[in-house]
Amino acid sequence: MADPMQLAENDPHRHVARLHGMLTDIVGYARKDIGEIAEPKAQALFETTAEVCTGLATAYEHYELRKPAWR
Repeated sequence: MADPMQLAENDPHRHVARLHGMLTDIVGYARKDIGEIAEPKAQALFETTAEVCTGLATAYEHYELRKPAWR
């Protein structure tokens, strides 16, 4: 795909690409933080955050690639 920032401001693919990147970043931060905290409930919360955001990031990726579910 082309650079999202070169797309028109009102092009949904520009916004989808930006949010996809943000979700991917959140997954990385959440998984990294799991190793830095000791409380099991907080670790579970961060793991759940990573899993939910992974699912959302996948949905955004499928939209970007125009997978059958988004046709």
